[in-house]
Amino acid sequence: MTRATIDLGELDGPILLFGGPYSNLRAMQALMTVATERGITPERMICTGDVCAYAAEAERTAQTVRALGCAVVAGNCEDSLGFNELDCGCGFEEGATCNRLSAEWFAHANNQVSEDTRLWMREMPGRAVFTHAGKRYAVIHGGAEKMNAFIWPTDPPERKAQEIALLEEAIGPIDGVVCGHSGVPFIERVESCDWINAGAIGLPGHDGDVRTSYAILDGEDVSIERLTYDHKDAALAMERVGLTAGYHNTLRTGWWPSEDSFPQEMRRGVTSIFAAE
Repeated sequence: MTRATIDLGELDGPILLFGGPYSNLRAMQALMTVATERGITPERMICTGDVCAYAAEAERTAQTVRALGCAVVAGNCEDSLGFNELDCGCGFEEGATCNRLSAEWFAHANNQVSEDTRLWMREMPGRAVFTHAGKRYAVIHGGAEKMNAFIWPTDPPERKAQEIALLEEAIGPIDGVVCGHSGVPFIERVESCDWINAGAIGLPGHDGDVRTSYAILDGEDVSIERLTYDHKDAALAMERVGLTAGYHNTLRTGWWPSEDSFPQEMRRGVTSIFAAE
């Protein structure tokens, strides 16, 4: 289906950008606490999609995000769950570890998610735009045209420039792109445009740190921030419902079991973007 593009208008003050709650209710609750402490209202919180995925509490997480009232653009998980598809549609290569392991968590999420939540997912926009501090931003899930496209920090700038050009053809000039999908946070200047991947709050970014990530956009400044939450209890919650294919241990170790889905340069032993912390 073709999803709509919504205009969120002019947003003043710090904006909290986040992706991939991934059915991790504890992480979502922790993020909401951060927003409250920083005085960031739901109108200034934007999610790049994949509300329900790897972790234990798909329906409760979806209901929490929905009740919060922040803007959410649809990810591939919203497409798959909303339209009763047979798999997550993540876009991993055939035979990849994540492609194989996704069957477990997708079946669990599919069994939990209510028809009301599926309707909410079907009605989500595919893109959002907003202006902030005199700049215009586009919000997408993965790529400009392909929702489940993986765009990594290791990809050449030309790859991001192509995506920016496609977006501008569709929605007009932009000064920044906010996206998710890969689960790996990074910020890159691509010609005159900022490419901002806020990462995911539901799983860590495959760098050996159990904290997850989100981004804060405040005027000319944008930063990746770490989210601390009760990751041990989140892992136990997964085990209690039988989600033991490997992602439960990701919450405890900071490493994904599906390392073969990451670019070679981003596999274990490579320095994290947070190495200086």
